[in-house]
Parts: sequence; structure tokens; C-alpha cells
Amino acid sequence: MSQYSAILGTGASLPRRAVSNQELTAFLAAKGVETSAEWIETRTGIQQRYICEPDETNSDMASKAALQALKAAGVLPDQVDLIVLATSTPDQVFPSTACAVQAQIGATHAMAFDIQAVCSGFVYALTVADSMIRAGQARNALVIGSEVFSRLMDWQDRTTCVLFGDGAGAVYLQGSDEPGILGCKLHSDGTLGCILNTTGRIEGGKIVGDPFLRMDGQAVFRQAVSVLGNSALELFEALNFKLEDLDFLVPHQANVRILHSVAKKLKLPEERVIMTVAQHGNTSAASVPLALNHAVAQKQIKKGDNVLLQGVGGGFTWGSVLVRM
Repeated sequence: MSQYSAILGTGASLPRRAVSNQELTAFLAAKGVETSAEWIETRTGIQQRYICEPDETNSDMASKAALQALKAAGVLPDQVDLIVLATSTPDQVFPSTACAVQAQIGATHAMAFDIQAVCSGFVYALTVADSMIRAGQARNALVIGSEVFSRLMDWQDRTTCVLFGDGAGAVYLQGSDEPGILGCKLHSDGTLGCILNTTGRIEGGKIVGDPFLRMDGQAVFRQAVSVLGNSALELFEALNFKLEDLDFLVPHQANVRILHSVAKKLKLPEERVIMTVAQHGNTSAASVPLALNHAVAQKQIKKGDNVLLQGVGGGFTWGSVLVRM
């Protein structure tokens, strides 16, 4: 049984097609939706997002990200004994997307299951995998966030359709005698489910209810800034960790204004906040691992750095994980 778990590899996968704000606004104009590339970037910080083609699936992206994370760690798929995949947009009702990934990558010895906590999904999944490793239930884990949110979009709802994109990110987590994941704090408030949701469901072979993502943007913004700042401070206090010892913050990439507000609340200079929202848009559960992989690939985040990973999303859910890379 390992005392800790540690991140030893990261990976990412994006759809083939990048859609700029200019291309998106032209598409929306044809549907009678008025917006502009400048309006989108000014209010969100997003310059482009990736959109899946019909032949691209959640499990395909997740598998590519997982294999990249394994390669970075020098580990073979048949050594993996746990796959936890965070998604709100699975390939199908069941079997789980995690089981599809297990089959695609040849992780023949792995247990596999999905977690649904929307944009907090990755930090929830990471916490679960860390707990299972510490409990001796697993030693070698893939933790994945993968989403195809474009398939939940109402392309006539300007308040949501300009925000989201598709993608997948993954980390390889292994039992360790040295501190890797230092601590986790998760929260939820189901009374706030109304501010961000997709209420449709399958019943009797038909979609019942609204199949599209709906959001109260102002309410989500207020909650996100408040809970992310408080979550970080709560975790630091529990671990007796000093804010000045934090090297990088990797938050959920929802909106650049949220990222700036959280950085200000934590008194962090912006160069220590990893931001990829401009390139990826909001990819829900994939946003944190995509941003983490980007920072590792660019050699911003290095071995030994203290990194805070944060998610916030529908449910309402939120959480923080402090990691020593």
C-alpha cells in the first residue's frame, strides 16, 4: 500500500478542427444570431475552440490523451489497473466511456468507470484515484477528463454556444512513497443545480425535456470566483501550506475574467496562473488536464513545483487538489 500518489505523465488530445471566433460568428450569423469575434474575446478571453467532426468520439480523444500520458511516464497500458474518466458527454448511456478507453488502449488489467461532476469532473476523478491508490485498491491509474460539449450546444443561444469546445486531457498517477498529491477538498451544493444544467433525458426511446446546455452566466460567475478562492484557502489551511510556496495555479478554464478574479483573490501574479482558455475555450472536465499538459509541455511546470488544480461547474460542484509534480 502506497502512502501517496504522484503524477508521472500527462497527455492531451484535441479534435482535428479548430474554429476561430471569426469562423464561428459567420456560422452564427447564418442562423440569425448576432455576435462578433471582438465581443466573444472581450467578454471571455476565447479566441478559438476545437469542435469534433461527426466521426470523432469522446473515447477516441480520451484514448489518445491516455496513451500520451502513459508514453510520457514510460508505462505500458497493461500495467494500468485503474481508469477513472470524468465526462458529462459520454459516447453512449452505457457501457461507460472509461470501459471503451480500456478496450481501445489495451489496458486489460484495469478496472474502469466514469465520473460525472461536469467542469469539476477532473479534480473529482483525481481525488477518487488518489484515494483508491492510498487505500491499496490500485497502484497505476489513468485519470482522464474528456468532453464533446459541442453536441450539447444550442447554436441559437449566444450566451452558451460561443463558450464551449471539445477535447481530452489525462494524467498517469502511480503509488509513491514521496508526496505527490498533497491534499484534496471537494464540495457541492445541489440547490444551485438550476444555474448550469442540461435537463433532457432519454425515456421511452425519446428525448424528454431540454437536450441543450443552459446557464445563468452571472450566477455562475459569482459562484465560481467565490468558491474557487475559498476552496484554495481552505485546503492550504488544512495542509498548513503557505500561499507563497505555491508555484502555479491551474484552474478550470471557463472565462478569463474568472481566472483574473481568482488570481486577484489569492494575490497571485498572473504569470503563475496557467491560462489556455484562449486556445481551447471551456472544455468542461477536460480543461484542467489540457491546461496542465500544456504547461508541462512548455516547461512552465517542472518536477518539484507545487501546483494547485481547481474545478468548478454544474451541480453545483467545486474542488481543489494540491500536487507536487
